[in-house]
Amino acid sequence: MSEHTASLPNDPAALKAMIASLQAENGKILATLRAHDLLVQALRMRIAKLKKQKFGSSSEKIEREIEQLELALEDLKVALAEADDTSPDEDEAPDAEDQTDTSPAEPKQRRRPKVSPGTPRERRELDPGHDCPDCGGQLRIVGEDVSELLDMIAAQLKVIEIVRIKKSCRRCEKIVQEPAPSRPIPRSMAGPSLLAFILVSKFDDHLPLYRLHEIFARMGADIP
Repeated sequence: MSEHTASLPNDPAALKAMIASLQAENGKILATLRAHDLLVQALRMRIAKLKKQKFGSSSEKIEREIEQLELALEDLKVALAEADDTSPDEDEAPDAEDQTDTSPAEPKQRRRPKVSPGTPRERRELDPGHDCPDCGGQLRIVGEDVSELLDMIAAQLKVIEIVRIKKSCRRCEKIVQEPAPSRPIPRSMAGPSLLAFILVSKFDDHLPLYRLHEIFARMGADIP
């Protein structure tokens, strides 16, 4: 028998208190390790961004490294927050007698998606017809069952041709034509909706430009 085993008390209550103290200390150590991992990932991402500033924004390898570090940093933040939320306080720890409740747990209900009131809606009616399929009698409406299906309309690129028709006056031979509409960027094909999509994807969704280039390529456009 080792010296550490011999020094343990024989009282079960004292042993439980010692185990609870060790578990609390272990939890603090794990939280400290998570915080250190968070700091390491943040410093690595900072170094990658400094490399990008040094070598220029054309390095695709550095862009991918920054993206992976951002994802790892976000995962660590989520794990640390979940650990803080789920760790019970020492004063609120349940006794062993309270854990013997064998009542079946209620099934957790699935949370339904929440849609804003301004979301466009489309009504599709499935009408069985005017005549009964069994006897051929005339059908009348007695009610309806309504269910909802949340769907998404995929984004697509569209080329808008701006045609400025020229007309000449038969009397004075003057050429009449509407002026060209203004563009967000002079001499550029990019429309306002396309520029808004790029800005939101880049600065709000944090998509790098090379990935946006790949997305547009799948849509059939090569946008430099």
